[in-house]
Amino acid sequence: MALDALLRIDEEGAYANLVVPPMLGRTTLSGRDRAFVTELVYGTVRMRRACDWLVDRFASRPLDVRTRNLLRMGAYQLHFLGTPVYAVASTSVELGGRARRLVEAVLRRVAASDPEWPDDATRLSYPDWIVNRLIDDLGRAEAIAALAVMNQAPTVHERPDGYVQDLASQWTATYVGARVGEKVADLCAGPGGKATAMAEGGAYVAAGDIRPTRAAMVRDNAWRLRVQGVGTFVADARRPPLRTADRVLLDAPCSGLGVLRRRPDARWRITPDAVDDLAVLQKELLAAAADLVRPGGRLVYSVCTLTAAETTEIDDWLTRTRLDLVADAPPGDPWQKLGRGARLLPQTAGTDGMYVLGLRRSA
Repeated sequence: MALDALLRIDEEGAYANLVVPPMLGRTTLSGRDRAFVTELVYGTVRMRRACDWLVDRFASRPLDVRTRNLLRMGAYQLHFLGTPVYAVASTSVELGGRARRLVEAVLRRVAASDPEWPDDATRLSYPDWIVNRLIDDLGRAEAIAALAVMNQAPTVHERPDGYVQDLASQWTATYVGARVGEKVADLCAGPGGKATAMAEGGAYVAAGDIRPTRAAMVRDNAWRLRVQGVGTFVADARRPPLRTADRVLLDAPCSGLGVLRRRPDARWRITPDAVDDLAVLQKELLAAAADLVRPGGRLVYSVCTLTAAETTEIDDWLTRTRLDLVADAPPGDPWQKLGRGARLLPQTAGTDGMYVLGLRRSA
């Protein structure tokens, strides 16, 4: 089952988080086996570059897609899970078909070798550009630590209402500071975690998303959680169908380089150009969001990424172009002050990487 999922991801461009749950839903596997399938798929996708390097040292010929993914999965079990050699070899040979002898020979050599990684990008299994960009923006020590933490499975955090949401996102919703009776606009709201959290405190939240499916997720989550104060709409947040709000949250589309542990295949999909393209979109969204805030009201900008282009450089742009926006105090520990805002690195508190900037609109 894990191999079938890997082939769909590799050959069809499918997303791991959209492939695995439906496959598991059609089986009668035990909870332990379901967890094992999930770990095999997510882990192999995440550590693909490292697994390829482990395998390619011993592959004597070009590999077809099925054999490549079978060897990746075997290398992941041997090197990163510590699965016994006999178990990995036995199952992999059984699945290997005509390539079974090659599969067994390569995996036994992988198990017997002590890798001397050529560089950090290979060892940590990221594209070169991500490693280089984060080193430039964070400094080497912080970047390598963040990348290492994002290779670990995420911790599951459940709110008191039962909604599963990372602490960084929960803290971001709290930082907005929505109060009873206030009107709050959440402009990029899907799937609705922050919107429902703010509404549970007594605010009325107009939660929008450009994609109807994601707006529907906000609606459905509010209904499931029995949260009354959420209204949903479908719109481009650069042209929101709203007049004014006491508080506006712009949890903007971003490169997602702070949540790579949660999205195992995202590191292979995002391109270097996307970061700068998204920074342009973020500025357009912020201009519209700022115009919604009533005088004296509050705007919070947040992104789940770590690049300077989408964090401090956005703040620098606001400083130059929106003199009516005055910085609020950033959140405290475990957040780290960064310019006028604050950053949460994955290694700081075992959460997603996040950046927030709070601003007040002057009269």
